[in-house]
Amino acid sequence: MKRTLLFLTLAAALASAVACTSKPAADQAAAGAPARNEILWDTYGVPHVYGTTDAAVFYGYGYAQAQSHADEILRLYGESRGRGAEYWGEKYEATTLWLLKNDVPARAQRWYEAQEPTFRANLDAFAKGMNDYATAHPDAILPEVRPVLPVTGVDVVAHAHRLMNFVYVASPNLGGEGDAPEPGPNDGYIGENGSNTWAIAGSKTASGKTMLLQNPHLGWDVNYFTYYEAHLVAPGYELYGATQIGLPVIRFAFNQQMGISNTVNGMAGSTTYRLTLKDDGYVYDGQVRPFDVAQTTYKLRQADGSVVEKPLEIRSTVHGPVFTRPDGVSIALRVAGLDRPGMLHQYFDMVTAKNYDTFTAAMKRLQVPTFNISYADKDGNVEYIFNGIAPKRASGDLAFWRGLVPGDSSQYLWTDVHPYEDLPRATNPPAGFIQNSNDPPWFPSWPTTIKPDDYPPYLAPRGPESMRAQNALKMMVENDKLTLDSLKQLKLSTRSLLADRTLPDLLAAARTDKSADMQAAVTLLSEWDHIYSKDNRAGLLFEEWARLFAGNGFTGVANYKVPFDPQNAIATPSGIKDPAAAVDMLRKAIATTKTKYGALDRVFGDVSRFKLGDVDVPGDGHVGGLGPFRVITWGALDASGKRYPQHGETWVGMIEFTTPVKAYGLMSYGNSRQRGTKHRSDQLEHLSKHEFRELWLQRAQVEQHVSETTVLKP
Repeated sequence: MKRTLLFLTLAAALASAVACTSKPAADQAAAGAPARNEILWDTYGVPHVYGTTDAAVFYGYGYAQAQSHADEILRLYGESRGRGAEYWGEKYEATTLWLLKNDVPARAQRWYEAQEPTFRANLDAFAKGMNDYATAHPDAILPEVRPVLPVTGVDVVAHAHRLMNFVYVASPNLGGEGDAPEPGPNDGYIGENGSNTWAIAGSKTASGKTMLLQNPHLGWDVNYFTYYEAHLVAPGYELYGATQIGLPVIRFAFNQQMGISNTVNGMAGSTTYRLTLKDDGYVYDGQVRPFDVAQTTYKLRQADGSVVEKPLEIRSTVHGPVFTRPDGVSIALRVAGLDRPGMLHQYFDMVTAKNYDTFTAAMKRLQVPTFNISYADKDGNVEYIFNGIAPKRASGDLAFWRGLVPGDSSQYLWTDVHPYEDLPRATNPPAGFIQNSNDPPWFPSWPTTIKPDDYPPYLAPRGPESMRAQNALKMMVENDKLTLDSLKQLKLSTRSLLADRTLPDLLAAARTDKSADMQAAVTLLSEWDHIYSKDNRAGLLFEEWARLFAGNGFTGVANYKVPFDPQNAIATPSGIKDPAAAVDMLRKAIATTKTKYGALDRVFGDVSRFKLGDVDVPGDGHVGGLGPFRVITWGALDASGKRYPQHGETWVGMIEFTTPVKAYGLMSYGNSRQRGTKHRSDQLEHLSKHEFRELWLQRAQVEQHVSETTVLKP
């Protein structure tokens, strides 16, 4: 009887255990939570990663990134180890020295160890996913990057650290002689480059639901700027969006509750100090101080494949590590945020926030060293934050702190940073929207709710808004009852605000010149609608004239009749100060246009092409300094008289927080660059035709468009 009772008890326990393991899976499936670990690849090469745990999703995300971008990611990780010169030779020596002198590899190890254990395990899982892909597909990996394998969680942290702190905040000089920093993507406010974002409250939408635009612009051929689109689904969260390859979290992310976007904000998070050298040391507060000196080595691969070990002396001052500029000037570099290892974890908590309060709690940790952050949620909130780790300075404006700062006095040595509460931000402004197009933080909405005089002058410049930023503000002010369809049309705007502001005065003055060339130019420009469409014939001529009028970046303001007025920030500057000089500029532009393009009226899209692989289609759009919201920076003409994008439209995400969320988007240059991929140029015609893809979020939608399934074994 005892044996029978024991058997029945064990049988009942076993049945209960089976019920407990099978019922949650059924409950998960019913609730939409993953029941299996897998990647469903859609027809555009977007991985939809489903995992039963956080670690399983991180693993699948690493596996997916390796399948789509392994060669470039392994190269980036090898560089971030400070071993690029060892792996690939002299071409990578400057990068190696930059990272070693700034202590990036060693700091990454410390930062990895400082991660919260569960999140550290997620980083390890992300790295393991890459390793397992490489093990399963060894022939898919370029032989020259295989030595980087296996990768670790430390490599993930090192790459993120390098990208954020020593590309965006402090940018290296990788060209010419010397090894000192030079301006990069976050060094100053950029009128023609950068990114766009809108967060639109329900008061301005037809549905009454909040909307969000994600629209970063970065170089098309710079590997650490390449974006990757993905969809991640775990029991506790769902994320869709894009981020730079090699990062384990999605920075431009949204879910069923909220979403964020990023734009480069030009915050001066680093300072370059000019050193006064004396007696084998440097002058500081009237005394000569010795350098702190550390001796190390690095390896350099030779042309014949052999590897030599080279000595490296790293000198430092009270400011930071010492570099020599190409012009021979000795400087020291100080970078804010090197005591803050939590950037990746903060981003993860930001994009998985359940509501505005939990998002704000994550933001207040202030671990993300730079970027404007725009936020929108289903509850109706929209917000702009001039985010970053901003040093507290005793005096001076931004121009001073972006220059060579005197390094011989302690009065210029900052030691503290501003808390989150000190940073400009706009939450639910009366106008019902926020925007940023890399402009300073003073006009996130219109009328603005932020007063520049409330903030120190070194935080951001007080100068004019770029034409692109004004176009962004103007379109939001002039449009209500927005739908996703109307948002798409605004997003596609290639209108030249600079042409709107100047052509009336230019044409009035030019009509008095009766030469045949001038009259042909007047007719051409008069008939133009000021839109940089692919079939327009006047845009190339206006581009050449505007370069003379406003400089190569189209941001100069000296030649306008009416200067920028903060009280009229969406209509100034305007007019032409010296019409005769402007006509002379047009005369020169006519000659340049005919010489460069062979005719005055070449079709814009015949010259400006979207080309990747075998796809070669007409292009449109232009740099933001001319005013277009749809940004494309065109390269120099090639031997055939064509030019191609260097930078501009990359990821676009347009989201309406209905139930369920509706979203459309595009990854201009495709979602994979791995050899043999089908997804390098498969979205380029959409870019040319002004088409966006519906983003597949629901499992049933995804299953209708599956091209491949990967079963994961994390």
